Amino acid sequence: MRHKTCAMACRRPLHFVFKVGDRWKTAQFYRDVLGWKVLRHEEFEEGCKATCNGPYDGKWSKTMVGFGPEHDHFAAELTYNYGVGEYRLGNDFLSLYLPGPDLAVQPGCRQGQEAGLASSEVSESLYVTEAPGGFASTCSTENSQTVVHPVQKVSLAVSDLQRSVHYWSTLLGMNVMEMNEEKRCVLMGFCESQCKLELQDIGAPVDHGTAFGRIAFSCPREQLPDIEALMRKEKQKILSPLVSLDTPGKATVEVVILADPDGHEICFVGDEAFRQLSTLDPNGNELLDKAMVADKSDEWFAKHNKQKASA
Repeated sequence: MRHKTCAMACRRPLHFVFKVGDRWKTAQFYRDVLGWKVLRHEEFEEGCKATCNGPYDGKWSKTMVGFGPEHDHFAAELTYNYGVGEYRLGNDFLSLYLPGPDLAVQPGCRQGQEAGLASSEVSESLYVTEAPGGFASTCSTENSQTVVHPVQKVSLAVSDLQRSVHYWSTLLGMNVMEMNEEKRCVLMGFCESQCKLELQDIGAPVDHGTAFGRIAFSCPREQLPDIEALMRKEKQKILSPLVSLDTPGKATVEVVILADPDGHEICFVGDEAFRQLSTLDPNGNELLDKAMVADKSDEWFAKHNKQKASA
């Protein structure tokens, strides 16, 4: 099919969005435990038009973290809503898979145990550790020398594997790279060298809780109207039609937000503007620290003997 060999080859995975209730602990986990870098940090006074920060209208921040620049590394987007201290996890997100002792991941998972974070040893070469809030990362030292991309895959739960494969492959153009019928899972991607998407059939309805995330991909800007039109034609859910999103002092990007049959949120963003927006900010680390110091919400709630909202 032409769209898979040409147009789809121009698409790439960008990041997964996590809602966080405690920026201090979350920053410590990604920076000190996993050894990730702060790639950029942005503050917003009002809620996002495409609900990038969830169904919230107030002040929020976005912190991009990863092993390297976003133009060639899969990253995590840490979304913080001021005044919201906790989110309820569902069963929708399963894990990020991170390889290699050369990336300090294996020692990092052990450090997670020492720091009191939930962490468990699956085998001699496999650890699972949880970020504050409960999101899992699976750390492996196997085949570290052959890994092209630091984040190997993102694993999401689905309730009907065949239906999900049809959606992600036929409609979104992903290639099926591995299928394991015994484990009821499939590995998909646009390109062999990129971070992959793993879909795991859990044999039950998918619950997104209030911590539901979002996986983002880029594509040439000219493809965005076509993606929206195809979803309308196939009567698939569109959470946000083509819309422009502004970031103060940076590039304006255009996005289309979709939802797959299990309600996983999917963002497609125009690649040309995103590459400008996502330029590595050498001051990102400093900006995050400055914002956390300036955020006095914890002190305010403690002083008034109140708790932050639980989403």
